[in-house]
Amino acid sequence: MKIFESFLSPLFEEYLIHRKDLGYRTKLTLSHLKTFDRYIKERKIKQGLLASSFFLELRADLKMEARSVNGVISSVRVFFQFLVRKGIYDKNPLQDIALLTENDIVPFVFSPEQIDQLLGEVCQKIRKSPRRYLIDLSKYTAITLIARCGLRISEPLRLMRDHYRKDEKTLYIEKTKFKKDRLIPVPMAVATELENYLAVRDGLLENYRIPYLLVGIGRGRMKPHMISYVFYQAVEDIGLTRERQVIGNKNFSAPTMHSLRHSFAANTLKQIKQRGGSAQNALPVLAAYMGHSEYKHTIKYLKMMDAEHRKNLFHFVTSRKGNI
Repeated sequence: MKIFESFLSPLFEEYLIHRKDLGYRTKLTLSHLKTFDRYIKERKIKQGLLASSFFLELRADLKMEARSVNGVISSVRVFFQFLVRKGIYDKNPLQDIALLTENDIVPFVFSPEQIDQLLGEVCQKIRKSPRRYLIDLSKYTAITLIARCGLRISEPLRLMRDHYRKDEKTLYIEKTKFKKDRLIPVPMAVATELENYLAVRDGLLENYRIPYLLVGIGRGRMKPHMISYVFYQAVEDIGLTRERQVIGNKNFSAPTMHSLRHSFAANTLKQIKQRGGSAQNALPVLAAYMGHSEYKHTIKYLKMMDAEHRKNLFHFVTSRKGNI
C-alpha cells in the first residue's frame, strides 16, 4: 500500500529517507506530510510548482487547531527547503508564510492526594492468579515510577533488570528523548515498592533469563498501551475523567499519562516553595532529574503550580466567558 498518492510522492519518500539518514525521527513529519499529500490530492493538482498563495489556502483550509496547523506548515516548510537544495525550487514558497496564533495549553495536574488515590486504585486491580499477577504488578510499578519519579511514559518500559541499583537506591535511565543517560535517586517509598516487585519478579522468573525490569505478556517487554489502559480505567474509577475543553484562547487538557510527569514537576516545585525555597533556583536540578536537555524546558512547569491553581484558572476563564 502506498503511503503517499500525490505527484510529490517520490520526493516525499526521498526526503524521509534523507531525514532518517541524518538521525531525525520521522513519525511526526510523516503524519504532517500525509496531511499535505491528501490536500494536494483533494485539490486535484497533478504537477507543477506550487506558489505561496497555495500555502495560504492550505493554512486556511486545514480544519485543525492552530497548533496542529502550525505543525503541518512547519514540516512542509522544511520539506520545501529540501527541494530548494535539490534545485527544484529557486525559493521556498513557505518562507514568508506566518504561523497562526496558538491557544495556551493548560495541562491537567493531579494533586498529591489524587495521585495516591489513582495508584491505590491501580493496586487494587492487581489480579492474584498466577498467570496475571506479575504482569499486573509490572503495570502498577510502571505507573508508580512515572507518577513518583516523573519519568516519561517510555522510560520505565525500557529499563533493564540491572538498571535499578539497590545499594544506592538509584535508577539508570538510558538514552531517552534527548539521547542522554541519567542516574536518578528514587524516593525511599518508591525503592521499597521496587524491591518488593523485584522479589516477586525474580522469584517467579527464577528459571528464565528476562532482561527487562518490567515484564509484559509472554515474559516480553511491557508495551505502552498496556499501562495506558490501566491508567485510564483508574482515572475513570476515581471520578477524574475530564474532556478536553477549549475556552477562549485556552485549551484545558484532559488527564493523560503524561499528566503524571507534569504533576510530579508541578508538585515538586510547590513543595520546594512551601519549604521556603526558590522554585526558580531548583529548576536546573529538576531539569537534570527529569532528563531535559536544558532547564529552560522545565520552566513551563512554573505556569501551573498545582491542581488548585488549575481549578481556579478554569473557573475564572469559564466565568469570564459567561459574562462576554
